Amino acid sequence: MSYEKVVAVYDTEENANSALKSLVSTGYPTSDISVIRSEGEAAKAGLYEPGVWRRLFGRDLEHHEAAVLGRSFKEGSVIVSVRVPESEAPEVVSLLDSHKPVDVLDRARAYGLIGTTVGPSKAPARADAAGEEMLRVAEEQINVGKRMVESGLTRVRRHSVEKPVEANITLHEEHAEVMRRAISDTAYVKDIDWSEKTIDVTETVEEPVVSKTAHITEEVIIRKQGSDRTQTVHDTVRRQQVDVEQVPVGAGTKKSA
Repeated sequence: MSYEKVVAVYDTEENANSALKSLVSTGYPTSDISVIRSEGEAAKAGLYEPGVWRRLFGRDLEHHEAAVLGRSFKEGSVIVSVRVPESEAPEVVSLLDSHKPVDVLDRARAYGLIGTTVGPSKAPARADAAGEEMLRVAEEQINVGKRMVESGLTRVRRHSVEKPVEANITLHEEHAEVMRRAISDTAYVKDIDWSEKTIDVTETVEEPVVSKTAHITEEVIIRKQGSDRTQTVHDTVRRQQVDVEQVPVGAGTKKSA
């Protein structure tokens, strides 16, 4: 089966990401998709030269297309490429074109790389990979993000409790006291009163009266206090290597008995 590489240039990260999502959702594996941004190691790899892009995407890539890739990349554009069967290339070109890529031919004219009489415009570039054997070498990168999770709960609850208290108070009482005393003086005889008479004496006693008053004793302030800490994350990443070995003719086969 013959394969082609379809390459598109996007001036915005948003359009490039949209194209990438469409490719993945359509069913193309991420191992066949490359997204090249002008940052990190890619910016140091000399990807501004047209020859580098032709080596990456095949010699069938036109020189003006490779030059547009290099210059657009230098200006911050994002390059998206996908390796697809030759029969699916038109469909992928249409898919990438739906996410507003750079018109390579128009940009080549704007850069003065070609004249104004060159044939019809096309946006994604196609590089024929027929006749080539490809061995992809992959390397994992560790991407450490962060997320907010619940680590616990602090609950502050106000409720009432009762505790026994006591206080001393002096209470006054008044009671009637009846005393009798003998009288021997005969002078009181003339004061004898044979009528009935009642004397009422009101007795009093004090009893405690309890009332309560409330006052604020303290304030409890509840708030969050943030702090940062640095944590080292340990993991492993895989990296493929390619070993090239010259095998003499016949050294890799077994002779039949």
